[in-house]
Amino acid sequence: MANKLARDLINAGAHFGHGLNRWNPKMAPFIFTKRGNIHIINIKETLKGLLVAKRLLADVVSSGKDVLFVGTKRQAQKTIEAVAKKCGMHYVSQRWLGGMLTNFRTIRSRLQRLEELEAMQQEGTFESESKKQASRFKREMRKIKTNLEGVRNMSRLPGAVVVVDGKKEYLALREAKKLGIPTVGLLDTDSDPDPVDVVIPANDDSIRAIELILNELSDAVAVGKTMVPAPQESVQRPKRARSRKPTLARADDYPQTVSAIEQTPAQTTDSTSQESNSEQQHTQ
Repeated sequence: MANKLARDLINAGAHFGHGLNRWNPKMAPFIFTKRGNIHIINIKETLKGLLVAKRLLADVVSSGKDVLFVGTKRQAQKTIEAVAKKCGMHYVSQRWLGGMLTNFRTIRSRLQRLEELEAMQQEGTFESESKKQASRFKREMRKIKTNLEGVRNMSRLPGAVVVVDGKKEYLALREAKKLGIPTVGLLDTDSDPDPVDVVIPANDDSIRAIELILNELSDAVAVGKTMVPAPQESVQRPKRARSRKPTLARADDYPQTVSAIEQTPAQTTDSTSQESNSEQQHTQ
């Protein structure tokens, strides 16, 4: 299966990198050689990153979390939408709005506004408004729908983020890293692999290569939905360590001492009475 996938990647042109003058030196471990004025990506590294990414996404989905696919470049927009809808996940294909993850509450408020506008449209409220106000409402609804349609059903932060072209989607990678969300990136030789947790080196300008790799990731998401999550052990509160210092002496441990102490006041009173009697005899 790996040989067939490697052959399909080569036929799709996934091994072609950018020109020599546009490469990022941090991508050197993923480059096989150079041919002419372009770098050739090592397909073995592509397969390795793809297998690790599939395992990661399967584990994330099996734990009950969602995956967010991000690809706003022209070559990846249609594929991102098709793959996300195929596996029932969320996507961003038009524009990454700043704070889409770090300011998720505001994004949810805009989606609520979209639902209000759609309800107004269905009830016929736009027709009762003036033409200028109705056009404003329609323009606002169209703008929100264009930017946030893919994350409309995302009620919480995703468990993983998949990006195409990390150089273009640097804002998404930065926000995911800030929130501790694992990321998977399809990176070309001009990208920086440091912000990405799982790197899939491949040609991010080839539509066939993008489609092939994203379909493999969507299959992993579908497999993750059928997996049974591993039972999590209940976290028990650790027992409090008792101090090894010797405890203070208790009264029960020394009954003789206690009895002696109890008898002491009586003996004291007897001695004082004897002294007073002797003093009286001496005076007489």
